[in-house]
Amino acid sequence: MNAQVQNLLLSLGAMQLARKIPFDDPEVLLYARIGYAASQLLILGVYYYISSVIKKKNDTTVLKYVEPSNPMSPKEGGTLTTTTNRDYDLAETTKLVRSVYLGIAMMTFLHLYMKYTQPLFIQALMGIKNLVDAKPVAIHLRGKAAEGELKRPFKAGGMFGAASDPQTDKAAIDQAEKKAGKKEE
Repeated sequence: MNAQVQNLLLSLGAMQLARKIPFDDPEVLLYARIGYAASQLLILGVYYYISSVIKKKNDTTVLKYVEPSNPMSPKEGGTLTTTTNRDYDLAETTKLVRSVYLGIAMMTFLHLYMKYTQPLFIQALMGIKNLVDAKPVAIHLRGKAAEGELKRPFKAGGMFGAASDPQTDKAAIDQAEKKAGKKEE
């Protein structure tokens, strides 16, 4: 099942479960806040640990791929990206850390300003699920091989599988190199 569909089903189930929790009780609310904060700290700690593992491995294998073009941009074709596995994994982990910080900022607004309490519970569960599903975690923490779904560059899955993924075939890379060569001249 697609990760986005799993997230949707988990959030719907968590919403139903959160309705049964008495958040108007100050003690329950305190435990929900502690649980949310603990889950976010755990997630950030794991991501920072993954970053240190990536830096320690220092995998300098060259990774070339063509990023898909923005469908809203009039420019045709994608751009060639040349990096290393280390830098790519660090960039992906940084994206994950940024998404956690954005989620914390949104939750702070929703909870402290708007006085919503149920999202504390839901986002704590969703954060843990996203941590388990993260590809850098699978590769560097759980020791899975970087092949199949975990092959770099990672595929960006859309809601129903409709996503423009990076191209790694030799023809696309050669074409992007030629296009980049023409621009430089």
